[in-house]
Amino acid sequence: MRLSYAILILLNVCLLVGGQTLWKYGLQHRDLNSLRSVIAAMFSPWVIAGIVLYVIATVIWIFLLNKLSLSLLYPLQSLAYVLAILVSIFVFHEHVPWIRWAGVLVILAGVALVAV
Repeated sequence: MRLSYAILILLNVCLLVGGQTLWKYGLQHRDLNSLRSVIAAMFSPWVIAGIVLYVIATVIWIFLLNKLSLSLLYPLQSLAYVLAILVSIFVFHEHVPWIRWAGVLVILAGVALVAV
């Protein structure tokens, strides 16, 4: 796999996690108990910014799908789970139990096997 493709895969993963992070941030302290409140939340600048990141990630993903096999790409995208755990700790100050860390190690092992 060319280095440029690897960089694009990592960029795609970062954009996906960035989008989720912006959504989480934008939805904090909101009471989403009605359709009206959900629609209002969708127009939060944070949520809209997250959608923009997802659109960019999708453009990159479409390009990558044209160049590489899905059986390679999709497992590599699971690195988003690993990055999301780190964001949850450092941005949202969440506690991550040891069993999730075990899951992260399994994901990393799987990514290593797929990438070879």
